[in-house]
Amino acid sequence: MAVRGGTPRQRYRDQVRAEIKEAALAQIGSGGAAALSLNAVAKQLGVTGPALYKYFRSRDDLLTELIGDGYDQAAAAADAAAARVAGRPPRERLHALAAAYRAWAVAAPHLFHLLAGTPSPGYQAPPETLERARAVLGPFLSVIALGRPPHGAEELTAQMARWAAETPPVADWVRAYAPEGDAATALAGAVVIWARLHGIVSLEVQGQFDGMGHSPATLLDTEVEAFADAWSL
Repeated sequence: MAVRGGTPRQRYRDQVRAEIKEAALAQIGSGGAAALSLNAVAKQLGVTGPALYKYFRSRDDLLTELIGDGYDQAAAAADAAAARVAGRPPRERLHALAAAYRAWAVAAPHLFHLLAGTPSPGYQAPPETLERARAVLGPFLSVIALGRPPHGAEELTAQMARWAAETPPVADWVRAYAPEGDAATALAGAVVIWARLHGIVSLEVQGQFDGMGHSPATLLDTEVEAFADAWSL
């Protein structure tokens, strides 16, 4: 990873931090997040353990940055997809967003696994991580707000309405992406499509579809079509 800009000292620091994160991801890939060790990363890079504390205060600090990177990359993929299909029919936009998220996850499986759940026993992500996570779903809100909930989603929609009413940051989040849309509709649909998208992508990244005779991309398209039909998109 090329690091440019800033003073030579800052460029060196940024380069070392990038190398640490790359080594940490490789370690996570082979042993899982729970096995991440700053001492092991230091050994891989040929430096002492204490030397790494100049760049990351703790193992959890390193995990937090990796998780933040993951959310930022996934959000960037969603934003790029949204820009490519801006102005096109909602269904086409939804397909583009889902495909972009899947492509990112397949290309960055170790980062995806960090976002899929608690990465390590005892680890707690800081509150600001939530804002970066919401940025991934933001472009989905813009599309889903154009539809309407299907029969059977009344209770879910009511729960989302209460959530938005009782949680100002959630209401602000929806307004930022769907200023003209109904918050309850956007949130309820986002929860549903996220569960479907995340389930399919998780199974694919874990290799659970191997030998099953279908393309995960085709399965994802099928689920997006079913969702779009149900939500009148």
